[in-house]
Amino acid sequence: MKSVNGVLTHFANPLADQQKLYADELKAITSLEKSRIAVEEINKWPGYQPTPLYSLKNLASDIGVNTIWYKDESQRFHLKSFKALGGAYAVARQLQAKVAEVTGTAPDIEELLARKHDGVVSQVVVSCATDGNHGRSVSWGCQMFGCQCVIYIHRDVSQGRQQAMEALGATVNRITGNYDESVKQADTDARLHGRIIVSDTSYEAYMEIPKDVALGYTVLLSESINQMNNEIPTHVFIQGGVGGLASAVCAYFWELWGEQRPRFIIVEPEQANCLQESAKAGKPVVVEGDLDTLMAGLACGEVSALAWQVLATGTNDFMTINEEAVPMTMKLLAEGFNGDPSIEGGESAVAGLAALVTACGDSDMKAQLGLDENSRVFILGTEGATDAEVYAQLIK
Repeated sequence: MKSVNGVLTHFANPLADQQKLYADELKAITSLEKSRIAVEEINKWPGYQPTPLYSLKNLASDIGVNTIWYKDESQRFHLKSFKALGGAYAVARQLQAKVAEVTGTAPDIEELLARKHDGVVSQVVVSCATDGNHGRSVSWGCQMFGCQCVIYIHRDVSQGRQQAMEALGATVNRITGNYDESVKQADTDARLHGRIIVSDTSYEAYMEIPKDVALGYTVLLSESINQMNNEIPTHVFIQGGVGGLASAVCAYFWELWGEQRPRFIIVEPEQANCLQESAKAGKPVVVEGDLDTLMAGLACGEVSALAWQVLATGTNDFMTINEEAVPMTMKLLAEGFNGDPSIEGGESAVAGLAALVTACGDSDMKAQLGLDENSRVFILGTEGATDAEVYAQLIK
């Protein structure tokens, strides 16, 4: 039995209703029809191609499940992260709206890419707060479509991630606080200077743009469905963060598969488990403190209000994984287990796989999660080496 010596906490969500069909009101957040439009537009971006979905056959056999599908987002454009889809798509949507406001007609994606409306677009300033990957996507989208970009990062974001955004033309402001404080600062300054916030988290009076971010994410789900040959997973292990990606995945599968949808398991760092704590409280709560974790993209203390509308009842289990499991799981992927593919998985990419392998090493936990030799598990490997220096240190 392969073990990564992880330590888990587990909370079974009493509000989860596996038989509840996808609610009409949640289709306003993301829907298969809106996803189809996002897929069509993103397919036209320069360099677009589906990322691989790997079957980790030998690891699955070793831990006693039928299938592990690993969606490898380390190869998404040149940004090495699923975030490339969401932030840049939301930038495009905002620019289309701005051009329509000025000219009376919304441009299609080809017109934006051809810079046919630079007189309008070049005056727009887009802004956001980020742990690194979302800001890189927003920066790239701004560069691709020709608008200005101002990014806010917190004290723990690596220098390499800051430089990656600056290389894409963004002005990057580092604050002394944590991620949630950078979100508040970006919002305050945007109101003062007339900037458009393109955030992957939602909060009071800011609910619409994150829907476009989530729709961008569904492109990888559309790809995955085709790559799984329409076979339905029994389990999804997915990273938490503020819940934006998790809610997009949950809502998409909920509408697509209804009562057949997989058991949905959210995994978070021990010190940044705002979704688990919210589930325990039965309402959104804030996790205070430094939110210190190797999984920098998951260092979030406050849930997205929009995401919580889906996850409060759509999530079956909330889990945390300890820090020691992260480099071990990254190394496990990099080496390829017993002939499985070698995969570049970044710090925030491996939470779901770490939780799966650890749970399967504990017979009680494995039983609680309904994992057995028939289980087909979908894992979303959200990023590769988005900071090459950090990655190299962790897989030594």
